[in-house]
Parts: sequence; structure tokens; C-alpha cells
Amino acid sequence: MGWDFKAELAHHGPQSLGTDVPGLAASRAYCARVAKSHYENFLVASALLPRRLVRHFHALYAYCRWSDDIADETAGGDEALALIDWWRGELLACYNGQPRHPVMVALCETIRRFAIPCEPFLNLLVAFEQDQRVKSYATFDDLLGYCRNSANPVGHLVLYLFECFDSRRAALADEVCTGLQLANFWQDVARDATIGRVYLPEENRRLFGYTDADLAAARTTPAFRELMRFEVERVTGYFDRGAALVPLVPRAARLEVDLFIRAGRATLRAIERVNYDVWAHRPEVSKFEKMKLLAGAVARRIVG
Repeated sequence: MGWDFKAELAHHGPQSLGTDVPGLAASRAYCARVAKSHYENFLVASALLPRRLVRHFHALYAYCRWSDDIADETAGGDEALALIDWWRGELLACYNGQPRHPVMVALCETIRRFAIPCEPFLNLLVAFEQDQRVKSYATFDDLLGYCRNSANPVGHLVLYLFECFDSRRAALADEVCTGLQLANFWQDVARDATIGRVYLPEENRRLFGYTDADLAAARTTPAFRELMRFEVERVTGYFDRGAALVPLVPRAARLEVDLFIRAGRATLRAIERVNYDVWAHRPEVSKFEKMKLLAGAVARRIVG
């Protein structure tokens, strides 16, 4: 099942939404289609979630998918910013009890059922707006500020769905989500560079002697390998700290949280396997390794 966001935007975008609001059943089905069209990304959640939560995860995933694609699958710049602003308006209409978009109709049910505040959803949009305006980061703290909006809200939403959100668990979820975001950045250094984004902080590049000229030429130098080794080791610390979340969430959520941490560590191992040369080779976690991670999680659920 393919996903053509331009077609989806033409059909469900600001120029197409009319007065006929889709029903809840149709909206649930739409969100399920969005999730299943990205089945490889959604495999973990769909395989391990309690059945009662699946449709709610579909709604959350569809919201995040639309938000991400508005930012990255359109012309960018002013067009993307205008669409993000429209999407924010649809979210606020949802919170006012007047959803129009099929994602928002399904999301409205989830928001009410789990008493989810609007901040995590809004913060994600702040990050996507930032992507249109900020293309590189001077310091690691600046990058963490971006992660607070781009990654951490997702962990908060998951905690709300498992009805265990509090400040302690949220802080630990932030460690996991920031770690996953950073691991993805280091995996996709080359891909991001092709769209003009540099997430490797300038202060760290200078610390290891990786020059702007090296960066522009996408050169893998000894300094670059040491820089990447440093960044990978730093992300490992996020997963180590975030692992304390596992025993603090309900039993139904423990394997999911553990699996996400294991998947993040697998990404770091993939970077190490290519000897940190992420310019020449995008580090990949093989399908076999992904299935092994999933099979291990299922086995632990059966045994546990």
C-alpha cells in the first residue's frame, strides 16, 4: 500500500476540506491506512500493542506522519510554514470540538479518552517550523533544544496512552526519545546534507578539527571518524539512562520501551560497522536484525 503525500494533500488539504466532516469509523480507517502504508516503521507498535490501543496509536501516528510530510514533502520554506500553520489550526479546531480533517476526527476521540493536552502536538509543529528556518546548530545545547520539540513529545504521547504520564517518567522518556533522534541524525548525516541541514553541532566539529570545507566536501577524515565516535558514545549514554523507564511503565508497555532502546542501540552499532563513514554508506539495521529484535521482544513477552 503506497503513500503519495501530494495526492493526500490534494484530497485532504486546505483547499479540499469542505463542510462534510468524515465520520469516526471512516476516520479511524483512514488513520489505519496511513500507518499501514508505512508498515516497516510501524511494525513494532502494531505487533506488540494491546489491541485496545491500536486505533489510538494509528491516530497519533497519522498526526505525526502528516506533520512530518507537510514539512518535508512539500516545497519547503514559506509554503511549508503556511501549511504547518493550517495544520495547527486544524488541531486547535479538534481541541475546540470541531474537527474537520479525518486525522483530527480520529485524534479527537483519542485526546478525550486519554485526556491528552495540546502541548505535545503543538511542540512537534514548533520543531517542523524550526526546520524551515534553522539549517545548522552552533552548540549541542541548541540541538537538544530542537530535540525537546521534535522527539520528546512523542514519548509523552505514548505515556499518556498507557495512562502513566508523570514528570519522572517523562524525563526518562525524554532520554530515550532524544537518543533515538540523535541516532537518526548520525545515521542520516549525508541525507540531511543533501537538503541543506547539518545537525552535527559546530562546536563539536571545531573541537575535533573537522573544518567547514571538509563538511561542504563530505569528506571522511580521521577527525570526522573521531567526531562520529564521540557522538555515538554520547548517544549511548541517553539509552543507558533511559533504560530506567522500563520498570516504571505498565507491563503492557515495557517491551515496547525496551525494544525502542534496543533498536536505537542497533542503529549505533550499524554506524560503528561502517567505521563511522556515514558519508559513503548510510548505516542500515538489516531486516534480519529488525526481525530478530522483534522476535526477541515477542519471546520475552511469552516468557515474562
